[in-house]
Amino acid sequence: MGIINKLAENPDSVSYEELVWILKNDTINEKLFEAADEVRKKYLGDEVFLRGIIEFSNYCRRKCLYCGIRSSNNSISRYRMSPEEIIKRAEVIVRKGIKTVVLQSGEDPFYMPDLIVEIVHKIKKHDVAVTLSLGEWPRRYYEMWKNAGADRYLMRHETASEELYREFHPDDTFENRKRHLYTLKKLGYEVGAGCIVGLPNQRAEDLAKDLIFIRELDADMVGIGPFIPHPGTPLRHEKRGNLTTCLKMIALTRLLIPTSNIPATTAMRALHPRGREFALKCGANVIMPNMTPAPYRAKYELYPGKICTFFEDDTICVDCVLNLIRSIGRIPSRSKGFRVGRDTNELLRDEHTCVEQRDSIQISE
Repeated sequence: MGIINKLAENPDSVSYEELVWILKNDTINEKLFEAADEVRKKYLGDEVFLRGIIEFSNYCRRKCLYCGIRSSNNSISRYRMSPEEIIKRAEVIVRKGIKTVVLQSGEDPFYMPDLIVEIVHKIKKHDVAVTLSLGEWPRRYYEMWKNAGADRYLMRHETASEELYREFHPDDTFENRKRHLYTLKKLGYEVGAGCIVGLPNQRAEDLAKDLIFIRELDADMVGIGPFIPHPGTPLRHEKRGNLTTCLKMIALTRLLIPTSNIPATTAMRALHPRGREFALKCGANVIMPNMTPAPYRAKYELYPGKICTFFEDDTICVDCVLNLIRSIGRIPSRSKGFRVGRDTNELLRDEHTCVEQRDSIQISE
């Protein structure tokens, strides 16, 4: 198992060719998953960070071929939450004891940039971390949001293959996406990238490029999830991504960037009832309970079969993930969940922010 030891002990030395070999070879999967879980425990312990996500608009100006909320999909009902609704829902997340609020939407110009400044500023008064996932915007917008208090920016790169990126993003390029990610890094955000596993015509070589890219970016967060065909897109008849390959990508990411925060994405649950549990056992250390209010949740349909969309209690996802975390012997974290080892001075946003306390105390339910 020399390659596994190399990954665990000297990940920077692992080559593109070696990553391709691992992705193509399933004989070492068990050792790979065990090594990733050991590295996760060594660097991050048994805490699982929680991020409460609010999907506040499903309007999008983009036409990405795989996405259910693409601008060309006329079969979905569009919505926008008001700033007051977003802030009220963030307060629900705070009362649940979750210390990170994630604001996610399609690329919707309606809020840009001043409403986002207002929303972030008001949420930060509750002493929580704020993650934005809003797509590509001018640098000055990113600067305004950072100055308002935003801590993190999640912008998955989707695929590091220039050919695949061009095929599935008719109005964008991979080089442009890279520029945005590096701009966010320079501005001091914790930056999240990540890829889709199982895109049509995707090869192991393409996935290895994803791993090389996130290592070069030194991504603070890495979201990896399967391709799931949406009936309202041109890719409706394609096959979905493979669970094992997704888990291998999560495990390899953990080994390549030991301190990165890696979510067990909701989409993993669409592949297998225990998909998120498997991800947590293969190196993931974050779960993002869906806190989008019930009237809107089912309409934010990036892919079909999304879980927890029709429950009467629209906060039930918190109880679900707490039970999941505890069922595998892990600990729900009370902290804001910044990347381990970052210079604390970079995290100062207001007079309330200080060195993160990592005490494992029970989250209010």
